[in-house]
Amino acid sequence: MSGRYTITLKNCAFFSTHGVMEEEERLGQRFYIDITMHIDDEAALLHDDFSDAVDYGEVYRLISDVVTGRRFKLIEALAHAIAVSVSRHYDAIGRIEVAVRKPSAPVPGLLDHAEARVDYNVR
Repeated sequence: MSGRYTITLKNCAFFSTHGVMEEEERLGQRFYIDITMHIDDEAALLHDDFSDAVDYGEVYRLISDVVTGRRFKLIEALAHAIAVSVSRHYDAIGRIEVAVRKPSAPVPGLLDHAEARVDYNVR
């Protein structure tokens, strides 16, 4: 049996001050994060034991710590920092994909959001 599987968290919402412009730092805005973790360990699958699993409640907390812990000018740098932080806590993760969406991106036009995606290979 192959022990590979994924865990995905979608639309994790946080309020923070990321961005290049001074107004973004002063006013802040919402950011939405998606993370997909590719797990290379079958222990949780075989044993149905929480101690063998990637705890997605803890993953949410790790994301929150990065998003609210310091200001990033670029959402792609924020996405990368999230991937690094989560990968350091779980040896079973082989690859992480992170998307950061910024609905109030300061662009001169109408759009739903700006998004940056990072595909981070742990191994």
